[in-house]
Amino acid sequence: MRKGQKIIPFELPDQDGNPFKLQDIIGKSNIVIYFYPKDDTPGCTKEACSFRDSMKDFESLDAKIIGISADSVHSHKSFAEKHELNFTLLSDKDKKVRKLLQVPGDLFGLLDGRVTYVIDKQGVVQHVFRSQLNAARHIEEAKTALEKLS
Repeated sequence: MRKGQKIIPFELPDQDGNPFKLQDIIGKSNIVIYFYPKDDTPGCTKEACSFRDSMKDFESLDAKIIGISADSVHSHKSFAEKHELNFTLLSDKDKKVRKLLQVPGDLFGLLDGRVTYVIDKQGVVQHVFRSQLNAARHIEEAKTALEKLS
């Protein structure tokens, strides 16, 4: 997905095993979708906790946060509970959404890529940020992009 493209609707199970349909929130709020490699790894934990700690900022920008990785529903549930995450995690076990949205991998092809998409209320991608190693910067990039939408 690139800036200016309409996000392709998808459905995945959330950390509670419930079906989550992206189209149910398009038109209601801005959306930050971040793809990350793996639950409970240092960089991914730092990123998730930074999103958690910035939730009031994202709420004031009328944005929902959605994290996606190939980890299982059970892994997401444990990760969310352990770190008191206050947003949705989706399990893309077979990486179908990662492929559908053409999310790039990392430079070495060993890990799933870390990419954040900021999507406006009309479902249009307004910002894309990719950095495998600078996990915390994804939060600042997302907030800056959302501020420009306001």
